[in-house]
Amino acid sequence: MSEFLSDDELKKLDPAETHAFESPIPTQPISNGEYFPGHQSQEQIKVQSLIQEYGTAFGKKHGMARRDFLKSSPGLAIAFLALNQVFGKVFDVSSAEAATPELASERALKYAGQFVCDIHTHFLRDDTRLTIFVLLREQTGRAGFNPELAKRPQTLEDLKFGNYIKEMFLDSDTKIALLSGAPSDIPTDWFLTNEMKADARRKLNEFAGSRRLLTHAVFAPGQKGWLDDIDRAIEELKPEGWKGYTIGDNTNPSISKYPWRMDDEKLVYPAYEKFVKSGIKNVAVHKGLYPPGMEKEFPNLKQFAKVDDVGKAAKDWPQLNFFIYHAGYRYAGGPPLQGAPEVGQSQFEQTGRLDWVSDLVEIPEKYGVKNVYSDVGASFANCCISYPRVAAAMMGLLVKGLGADHVVWGTDSLWFGSPQWQIEALRRMEIPEDMQQKHGFAPLGPADGPVKSGILGLNSARMFGLDVGQSAAWKSDPMAERKLAYVNSGADRSNLAYGWIRKIDS
Repeated sequence: MSEFLSDDELKKLDPAETHAFESPIPTQPISNGEYFPGHQSQEQIKVQSLIQEYGTAFGKKHGMARRDFLKSSPGLAIAFLALNQVFGKVFDVSSAEAATPELASERALKYAGQFVCDIHTHFLRDDTRLTIFVLLREQTGRAGFNPELAKRPQTLEDLKFGNYIKEMFLDSDTKIALLSGAPSDIPTDWFLTNEMKADARRKLNEFAGSRRLLTHAVFAPGQKGWLDDIDRAIEELKPEGWKGYTIGDNTNPSISKYPWRMDDEKLVYPAYEKFVKSGIKNVAVHKGLYPPGMEKEFPNLKQFAKVDDVGKAAKDWPQLNFFIYHAGYRYAGGPPLQGAPEVGQSQFEQTGRLDWVSDLVEIPEKYGVKNVYSDVGASFANCCISYPRVAAAMMGLLVKGLGADHVVWGTDSLWFGSPQWQIEALRRMEIPEDMQQKHGFAPLGPADGPVKSGILGLNSARMFGLDVGQSAAWKSDPMAERKLAYVNSGADRSNLAYGWIRKIDS
């Protein structure tokens, strides 16, 4: 059981599926278990009300129940239309698309073949005891991210390999995914061992008929035999990249024994040397998601969650590419005084900065490096619907500071379920004009334009040597055939997402 959330905090939370409003997008903050979620804001209540109103009216027009209409392509469109009415024009959507199934379906078909590579995904091992993630799925359903979760109790099986294939490759436009993981000081609390990830890669790629799954090998500086584990992974497992958590035990932070800094020359640099010699040079590091409430509970780990160790490591090791997960974003959840997204929104509006995203994007100029990248991970998932201006600010900062070719796509699924709703949010998102003018942000452009196409997949293809040409195997492999049959069968797309939400009275 994760110790990020205390017993007292868990009493204030609900499983999502039991309170789900069947919306194609979330209508209140959801936590993936690493932070305490905030309340549903007045703006989010308005969005939910509009979606209910539109869903009923448009559904009746087309002879459909609201529940069924909201599962359709125009149902997704009205959700973004509602967001624009409440938050201002952030998403590219028209009333015509919301009212006309043919237009909505035409748009979905237009982008269905877009190359989407998700370099931040998870599922759990068969013998896991981490039942907290079942509750995460339930709470996400209650929040309205994915109403399918409300139809039945969630189980650990929903967070394992079989459902991973369905939600990643059948229920979304994802073409290739990278399976990551998390270490623990308790061996059985690793999400997956490195051997398990390699075995899943083999099974899925054999099932798919092509290279659909990549893997990280997790490294845990300080743990017994950790450097030997790296040697073993290089020799036997041949991962496509590496993954580390600088706070040490991310699953059980209260007992974390081995936090570390990226710029620790004595402890960590020997690992970087091994990475360089192996030729496996993409190194992902979990950062951020550490609001003041978490700092209060685990004050000793804050210094390791920040990004102030990235610059020196990047400068000292130009042969490696460092991917900073979650963009280092700090204010992932909790009541206002603890650091919910509304705090991040207030901070940006007052100062033009976002902790610790702004620190991250200043690194290339400050240190003269070109090997720092950012995935958006749970930060984008947490903000893109609930606080779209925060998400837009984050994207503006990342593109301006790191460069559009140094921002990569990651969704933290399966914690947030099938990533299709996140894919659609980025495809439709545009940085509002007032923010562009005030902060010098360039527009993100159309869904298939160079910026979004790069972020959604082409940047990762370049970094991981993936084929995106006309003859790319994923375009016509057995998995593509299965996806076509799945769509043609009329199966409801699962927009599932999983997380914790606040009780109304807590």
